[in-house]
Amino acid sequence: MSQLMILTMLIFFGLSVPVAIAIGLAALTGVSLAGLPWLVVAQQLYAALDKYPLVAVPFFILAGNLMEAGGISDRMVEFAKSVVGGVQGGLACTCVLTCMIFAAVAGSSVATTFAVGAILIPAMIRHGYPAPFAASLQASAAELGVVIPPSIPMILFAVSTDTSTGELFIAGVVPGILIGGALMLYVWLYAKRHGLGKLDGEGRLPLWPSFKRAWLALLMPVIILGGIYGGVFTPTEASVVAVMYAVVVGKFVYRRLGWRTLSETLHRSVISTSVIMFIIANAGVFSFLLNRAGVPDALGQWLAQLFHDKTAFLLGVNAALFVIGMFIETSASVVVLAPLLLPVAMQFGVDPVHFGVIMVVNLALGMITPPFGVNLFAACAVAKLPLERLIKPLIPFVLVVVACLMVITYWPGLSLGLRDLVYAK
Repeated sequence: MSQLMILTMLIFFGLSVPVAIAIGLAALTGVSLAGLPWLVVAQQLYAALDKYPLVAVPFFILAGNLMEAGGISDRMVEFAKSVVGGVQGGLACTCVLTCMIFAAVAGSSVATTFAVGAILIPAMIRHGYPAPFAASLQASAAELGVVIPPSIPMILFAVSTDTSTGELFIAGVVPGILIGGALMLYVWLYAKRHGLGKLDGEGRLPLWPSFKRAWLALLMPVIILGGIYGGVFTPTEASVVAVMYAVVVGKFVYRRLGWRTLSETLHRSVISTSVIMFIIANAGVFSFLLNRAGVPDALGQWLAQLFHDKTAFLLGVNAALFVIGMFIETSASVVVLAPLLLPVAMQFGVDPVHFGVIMVVNLALGMITPPFGVNLFAACAVAKLPLERLIKPLIPFVLVVVACLMVITYWPGLSLGLRDLVYAK
């Protein structure tokens, strides 16, 4: 039964059926083959969504959209440019730094691509950067939206595996900084080598004036992350705080959020949330059937025979996740695969939080690798370029992130050091 379910899902993927529908149809195939009552489908659909941490998903999506519409992202860009924009290639570095700051609130890479890319892709093109390079950089930097907390895929991993959301969030901080720093180093060297960005400092505000204009925007991630790690509110409650802060600042301080804009922002957020929740619900039925068929145990035994030590296991899992991420949406991959792989990883002595970070960073690569590559399509829409023009300049960015992934994978302390410090008993 399980083999036919997986085959059915892959066939639908190959036919370009939407991810959520493909998973749902595969699950219905499994229910039919198992002879279960159809009431099980309704029960498991409800059970998959009846989890308190999932409340954070729509609110973080809404917060990211409100930041874009309310002018918060504009001021973040100004501040980031004042910090790193003075060097050659500074505008490209500004793109990465802004994505890091924006990611500390939004939790979504697609929201980061549109919010930051709408400002910086045209700016980089005006300063002489090749349009495909600018779009590829934006797509790659926006990946930090799901690595630096808060992160929607980390919430889904926590819900799917009963892992602490707070621990996952704090474990993602240093890996996110590592990836951001590596991307900035690469684009600086690229600009030096190709003679780009020599005039990037034009129109750049001094640090203090830009900080005065942006301090309310910069205070947002401080409140959200400080509140979570300080124990003032939970990650789920933090998502509501982020929305309220974005509304107050965008409407009453920056005066960019009119009622019509607010209505359009709510509409976009509802659509994005519905897509994610539909995937989670269908994946819940799919996971229930796989667990009932004993697939996790069988997979664990097979992997234990295939890999004899932790080093080989992590390398094999990373290779598999990289390929899977190219074809399956990140949220769906996390919800389906995390419950299957985590027990096996724990048998090899991998910390659940560390494995969650590895999985999220790896699957986030799928957002910048064809054919799925949602960040690529978003960046193409902003830059008005066909996808094929982004492939060549994208390869170095993928290699930079893969190198960081290997460091994250084989240096657990990078992820767990801050977690252990904050959660020290």
